[in-house]
Amino acid sequence: MNKIFTSESVTEGHPDKVCDQISDAVLDAILLHDQNARVACECLTTTGLVLVTGEISTNCYVDIPTIVRKTVKKIGYDRAKFGFDAETCSVLTQIKEQSPDIAMGTTDEVGGAGDQGMMFGYACNQTKAYMPLPIYLAHELAKRLAEVRKDNTITYLRPDGKTQVSIEYEDNKPIRVNNIVVSAQHEDGVSRRQIQNDILEHVISPVVNEKYLDGTKYHVNPTGQFIIGGPMGDAGLTGRKIIVDTYGGWASHGGGAFSGKDPTKVDRSGAYMARYVAKNIVAANLAEEATIQLAYAIGVPEPVSVLVDTNGTGKIDDEKLAKKVQKIFDLTPKGIIETLELRRPIYQNTACYGHFGREDIDAPWEKLDKVDELA
Repeated sequence: MNKIFTSESVTEGHPDKVCDQISDAVLDAILLHDQNARVACECLTTTGLVLVTGEISTNCYVDIPTIVRKTVKKIGYDRAKFGFDAETCSVLTQIKEQSPDIAMGTTDEVGGAGDQGMMFGYACNQTKAYMPLPIYLAHELAKRLAEVRKDNTITYLRPDGKTQVSIEYEDNKPIRVNNIVVSAQHEDGVSRRQIQNDILEHVISPVVNEKYLDGTKYHVNPTGQFIIGGPMGDAGLTGRKIIVDTYGGWASHGGGAFSGKDPTKVDRSGAYMARYVAKNIVAANLAEEATIQLAYAIGVPEPVSVLVDTNGTGKIDDEKLAKKVQKIFDLTPKGIIETLELRRPIYQNTACYGHFGREDIDAPWEKLDKVDELA
C-alpha cells in the first residue's frame, strides 16, 4: 500500500522562529548565571517591534533588549531594507515572577513537575538520525537555505524561508520524493527563473539523495516572488511551530511548546526524555519505530502514566517494554534534568531546524548510552 506524507520546516528568519530564538536566548543568558532560575519567556514580533513577556524568577540580571538585538542581528535582519532592523526596532519587556503556587511544587525538595500535561517522544529507522524522512529532509533544506545566504553562494537571499517535502511510502518504507516546495525570501528585481535554477542547484541537489529523486516535482517560490518577509510580512509568536520543532506531524504531539522554558517545565524536558527513550529503543533493535508518552500532574514527581507503542514492530510486548523503560530511566523531572544535564545554556541552538535528530548541536537527549542496557 502506497501513501504520501508531507512535513515542513522554516528558516531562522521566519517570524515565529525569530521569537523562539529570542525566548531561548533569554533563557540561556539566565541559566549561564543562575541554574535554578524559573523561566517561561514568551515573545511576539511584528513590523519594527519585539515584545518580550512571561514569568521569570531569578537572582541574576540580564539585559533583555541587548539580547534581543544581538539575536535578531545574528539571524540576518540588520538593515531596514530587509524589512526589520536589529538596531532600530522597538524592544518592549513585560516580565513578572513565576506564580508561587507553581514554584512550591518544583523545589528541589519536592521535585515535582512544573505543570500537568502529556508529552510524546518518537524515533524510527527511516534515517540515520532516527527521524522520519519528510521532516529530516525539510530541516536539511531549510538549513542549506540559510547556509547559501550566509556564505553568499546565493547573494540575493534574505533571512525568511520555508521548505516542504512530500515522501511516497510503500508498505511504510520511503521510496521516493514526490515533491519539494521551497519559498525563499529575496531582494527585489531577481527573476523567478534565476531563483528556481539557483535553489535547485545549490540547495536541493546537495541535500537530497538522487535515489529519491524519481519524477519529483519542484515548487520554488510558487507565488512568483517573496520580497516582503520576516516580521514585516507576518507577526511572529514563540511556540507556534511545535510540529516543525518535533516530528513534522508524523508522530503525536502533546501540545506544549519548548522555547523559552526552563527544564522544570515538563513540556520541554519530558518531551526530550521521551525522545531519548524512544531513540535508544530503536537503536537497540527492539523495534523499527517507537512512540513514548509521558504524563504528569503538577507538583508530582513520578509520571502518572508511561506508554510505549511500537506500532506492531516491537520484538517484545509493549507493556513489558514500558516496565523495562521505567526501571532503566528516571522519569521524574529531577531525574530527567540530571540525566540529560538540562540546567545548562544549550537551548538557543535548538530553536530552529528542529529539536530532534540533531548532530550539529549539544542535544544530550540524542545520546545512545542506554542501548546495551535495554538490549
